[in-house]
Formats: sequence, structure tokens, C-alpha cells
Amino acid sequence: MDEQQITRRMQQFRSLEWPTLGLLILCYVLWGLGITAAADLWLPLGMVCVALGAALHSSLTHEMLHGHPFRSAFWNGVLVFPALSLVVPYLRFKDTHLAHHRDSLLTDPYDDPESNYLDPAVWMRWPRWMRALARVNNTLAGRMLFGPAIGTWAFVKGDVAAMRGGDQRVWLGWLLHIPAVLVVFWLWATFSALPLWAFLASTYAALSILKIRTFLEHQAHLEARGRTVIIEDRGPLALIFLNNNLHVVHHMHAAVPWYRLPRLYYQNRARYLTRNEGYRYSSYGEIFRKYFWKAKDPVPHPLWPKS
Repeated sequence: MDEQQITRRMQQFRSLEWPTLGLLILCYVLWGLGITAAADLWLPLGMVCVALGAALHSSLTHEMLHGHPFRSAFWNGVLVFPALSLVVPYLRFKDTHLAHHRDSLLTDPYDDPESNYLDPAVWMRWPRWMRALARVNNTLAGRMLFGPAIGTWAFVKGDVAAMRGGDQRVWLGWLLHIPAVLVVFWLWATFSALPLWAFLASTYAALSILKIRTFLEHQAHLEARGRTVIIEDRGPLALIFLNNNLHVVHHMHAAVPWYRLPRLYYQNRARYLTRNEGYRYSSYGEIFRKYFWKAKDPVPHPLWPKS
């Protein structure tokens, strides 16, 4: 190997996103401790570790599908192959989330796969009990309690319809998901001190934590630039969410790794707040205070045609 090759290899080594790789190792260690030593020491401690580990893993999965830490999509997928959150296939998450990044379609009840809004015409056809449940789900408390179940049901229902229609890409996503889930259950069955109910409850809690992030990431707004939030939080939730609370920055610079987003935002704060029409909160604490028991938005899209 000549000097130029050595220099090139050293540059590639230095360019690796070490904070992401380090956090991924920490994530797996935390989850592993949760099902073993921490659960042996005190069951609630193990459950907390599993919940935090699975939530962080989901955030890291989001990072991987955006092309981090490697240039190779294959190896990025391999890094997060075990489906710690159990319910969402990696390939399906990748396809739907990248479709969500078309900013002109944000909050569209049909074309934005992550929209929390419903077509008003569909809303009017729902029975009363479904509308009541959907209203509760639009409070932060309801979103954390019922949101994982409602979201999973809607997601799976849509994918089952797509598979019945012969969508091979959806079939592939779910077929690859089977070994990813089996690995997780094998680890649990082989090493875990957590009973099954506690393991499943912890995983559900991880999904509940993630619902805090997605609760008001996007709002109905006439201008696409005004639909994406900034939450100026620097606490533990910001770490678990890998700074996706600075969500407009992520949408504008999806190729930027998570650990560079805060500096990018605070160096250009006025620009981003102008860009998103001032859609901003100071912290997740503010959001809990305002919306834990109160809906921020209606379920039917407020700017959608009524018929």
C-alpha cells in the first residue's frame, strides 16, 4: 500500500460518523442490560432500559435510512437489523419516511404517509365511537396511551391492502422483517430475565416515547414551509430523538448527521424561524403543559375541502 492509499484510508477513517456508531453500541448495550442484569436487579429498571433502548434504536434507524453513518445503504440497514421496536419493518419505514420528505405534500391525508390529519369527508363517515377515540388520540396523553396501537393498526391495515393488491415492495419489507423480529425474540427467550408481559410493555412504552416526537412535528398550513416545527429542547428527549426536535433543520438538511443539527440551527436561528413561519416551542415541557390533556389540532384536516 503506497502513501496515497494510506492517506486516503486515514481520511475515510476520520470521516466515519463516530458519534452515531458509538451511540448505536450504547443503544444495544442499554437494551441488552435491560433484558438481563438490570431486570435481575429490579424489574422496573430493566423495563426502563428496554424502553429507552428501543426508542433510541428507532431514532438511529431513522438516521440510517437517511444515509448515515456509511455511504452504503446495505450496511446502514445491517447496523439496525434487529427490530427492537418489533412492529415496523425497516424497509417499509424507509420507503414511507422518504416519501414523507416531499415537503409540498406534508400533512396531506393521502400523499403524506405520516400525516395525522384525516380527509373531512372520511371523518364524517366514521361512527361516533371512532371519532371519539380519534379526538382522544389527538391529545398528547391519548397519543402516548393509544397512539402506538392505533398507528400500528392503521399501518398494518394499509400494508395488508397493498400486499393483497400485489405490491412486491411491501411484501419484501414484511418478509425481511420476520428474521429481524425473530432475532429479537430469540435474544429475549435465551437471555432475558424479563417476563414476556414486561418485555412487550417495555416495547410499547418505547413506541409511546416516540409518539411525543411525532405529536406536533407538522401542522396544517397554507405554505409548505410553515408546516414543520422547531422545538428548542436540549434535554434527554432531544438526545433520544437525535435532535429531530429541530425538525425543520432536518427536513432542509436530511443529509446532515444528527449531532451537527444543533450547531447548524443556532448559527442560523432567525433564518429557520423565518423559514417555518415561527412554528416553534421552547421545550417538550411546554408541549406537555399545553397539550397533555388538550388537542392541539382537529382530526379532520382544517384546510382540506369539506366535500
